[in-house]
Amino acid sequence: MKNIIKIVCTFAVMFGTQSVLACDYPTRVLIPNGSTATKEEMIEGQRGVKKYVADMEIYLECIVDEEKTARRELGNLEADQEQEREDMLNKKYNAAVDEMERLAAQFNSEVQAYKAQEEG
Repeated sequence: MKNIIKIVCTFAVMFGTQSVLACDYPTRVLIPNGSTATKEEMIEGQRGVKKYVADMEIYLECIVDEEKTARRELGNLEADQEQEREDMLNKKYNAAVDEMERLAAQFNSEVQAYKAQEEG
């Protein structure tokens, strides 16, 4: 019976906390095609990437804070529940960091293409 109550409380806090804090995952920006883009388009693309990274950093802080709040509200959790929550947070966090790295790599590739078309 105690486990059922803990499970119900866990779900209530998870969904209740999410609606209050609601960490919004940033919208991915469009990267200009470096082979055809103008200097202005590349500069605008760079601004978009910087804003995306800043928004993503805010998102990362939010999900960490959200999890801290949820754990405080849940109180003492079983070790396996604690580990499960930690694993889920790590997956969300790492996926967001991976996405930032992919976007940066894509933009850097387009910058290289832009420089090549500018020289040629």
